[in-house]
Amino acid sequence: MKVQSYVNGEWFEGQGPGIEVLNAVNGESVGWVSSTGIDFKQILEHARNVGGPALRALTFHDRANRLKALAQHLLAAKETFYRVSAWTGASRVDSWVDIEGGLGTLFTYSSLVRRELANETFIVEGPSEPLSAKGSFVGRHILVPKEGVAVHINAFNFPCWGMLEKIAPSLAAGMPVIVKPATASGYLTEVMVREIIASGLLPEGSIQLISGSTGDLLEHLNEQDVVTFTGSARTGRMLKTHPNIVANSIPFTMEADSLNCSILGASVEPGSAEFDIYIKEVVNEITVKAGQKCTAIRRALIPRNRVDAVAEALKARLDKIKMGDPALEGVRMGPLVSLAQQADVRAVVASLQQSSELIYGGHEDFELIGGDRQRGAFFPPTLLYCDAPLTSTAPHELEAFGPVSTLMPFDHIEEAIALAKLGRGSLAGSLVTADNLEARKVILGCAAYHGRMLVLNADCARESTGHGSPLPTLVHGGPGRAGGGEELGGLRAVKHYMQRTAIQGHPTTLTAITGEFHPGSEQRLDRVHPFRKYFEELQVGDTLSTHRRTVTEADIVNFGCLSGDHFYAHFDELAAQDSLFGKRVAHGYFVISAAAGMFVDPAPGPVLANYGIDNLRFIEPVGIGDTLQVRLTCKRKIKKDRRPDDLKATGVVAWDVEVRNQHQQPVAVYDILTLVERKEAN
Repeated sequence: MKVQSYVNGEWFEGQGPGIEVLNAVNGESVGWVSSTGIDFKQILEHARNVGGPALRALTFHDRANRLKALAQHLLAAKETFYRVSAWTGASRVDSWVDIEGGLGTLFTYSSLVRRELANETFIVEGPSEPLSAKGSFVGRHILVPKEGVAVHINAFNFPCWGMLEKIAPSLAAGMPVIVKPATASGYLTEVMVREIIASGLLPEGSIQLISGSTGDLLEHLNEQDVVTFTGSARTGRMLKTHPNIVANSIPFTMEADSLNCSILGASVEPGSAEFDIYIKEVVNEITVKAGQKCTAIRRALIPRNRVDAVAEALKARLDKIKMGDPALEGVRMGPLVSLAQQADVRAVVASLQQSSELIYGGHEDFELIGGDRQRGAFFPPTLLYCDAPLTSTAPHELEAFGPVSTLMPFDHIEEAIALAKLGRGSLAGSLVTADNLEARKVILGCAAYHGRMLVLNADCARESTGHGSPLPTLVHGGPGRAGGGEELGGLRAVKHYMQRTAIQGHPTTLTAITGEFHPGSEQRLDRVHPFRKYFEELQVGDTLSTHRRTVTEADIVNFGCLSGDHFYAHFDELAAQDSLFGKRVAHGYFVISAAAGMFVDPAPGPVLANYGIDNLRFIEPVGIGDTLQVRLTCKRKIKKDRRPDDLKATGVVAWDVEVRNQHQQPVAVYDILTLVERKEAN
């Protein structure tokens, strides 16, 4: 069969024989892959002219809801993906990380976007910046979707997760994607993309798939496009320096291979819980996905006096690992993805042996449960030992992208830090220790060379996601050899596909552009109290100016007695005179409580609840005899999706609150959030 591409709104079978891909377990043919005949310029135009406008017309919440629905649709079809995933050599556990871990990323970004972003098509970022003395000229930053295409070039090891972790933030940002999976396992990506297209949940042109070579695709990219790459550093550097990418300053994010390390703390004793945790973690990173993970532990850094104990413990645990056909019960580790990958790993292990001793595995004599020893791409778990890691370069430069790790001794913790840095930039590093001072020293010493670092001990190990698991809310990427880019990391990933633009003008103009009130903007005073208005009736700029209230000594005493706050500045006349206030002052929280009493309409109405307070600042002290007045302005509106168990349809309204004294000086400023009922049901 031919592994097909999805381009220009239809499935396309490449011309010519193409490249044959084989079942990693038994060497049987899976199919042929070819992209010959694709007009790469045309598929870019299809994404720009069809997919882009359709996505950008949707709000963040619309896109997020579609991501959630898509994740649910794909989850229902997961057994199909598991069946095909086994052909790549992945066990059920390996496939879970790839398939359901990838779908978890869709769920996470759907939730994150709906929770953190307004139901808009753009992002208003940061505070308003005053740019003039009288406040008539201000600045603000906004982020809008790029009007191009996100080209995602992925690695072979995670054909599902590798696609999903990239398309989730891209689509959330409003940018169409072209997915180019690695040929060796791209047939699994094709199966999942078929389900995505069949779901009908994404606008046409949102996602396209290239099975095979990218041809002249990169030559047709422009300044609005983005390229992300996961794979070898060598290939990444070649793509990054493509003349068209350089000429048009096209953003290029690279996540490359890296020689990640895990450090056993100098304080960890054999037989301790932390020692056992370390052994388990190293073995997991050797055997999960047969070590074909960009975050796997390639360098195990061990106190010199613990080398023998660690080596024996690792060997004992690895002896229990059953290798073979991942579809068979009891098999823990499958083959590498292809015979080519097997040959590459074997060659790198041979090179590493020039400066390291082979202490486990690395040979053809291994037990196999099912699978084909000759035609399958099996390679056993392998340990090497480098006795002089500070002077040997190979273990810090050569990566066997398979079930291979090198043990390296250190004499003191400073030496461990130096060894970690010799990787010249890593995606992930870890430290196992119960000594928090040691943890602080190692993490601060190594952080500049790592994208993510994990500290494991007995207190967190049970709930830990482990050394090698990227998480949607945390950065995935690393400096130097690791590629220098960032993926995931929460909303930062979404913003990667958007243009940050500074806008300047009169506050009223910026309010009109952003839909968010800016201080100094026009305000609308209405005889109708804003708390009597439904969500739809409220307009940004609607303002209430309250009555005045003079603060008395009784107010301060009563509030102090009620709250239990008898701080000297409120109660001790003599001490207060020597304070920075120079007099007795009202409690800050009395001020905002009194403010609420002035602007709240007490009768039942559309305002259902106080949702929170943001950005509270006390500016001037309030003393006995000071008179307060509040100005309450509708600042921002965020429509909330109605959940099945919600009694009413609602939205969140952010109010700009300014409390002034009799001299018209601000004494307190903050945002108050209220939950407001909507008239509409949905």
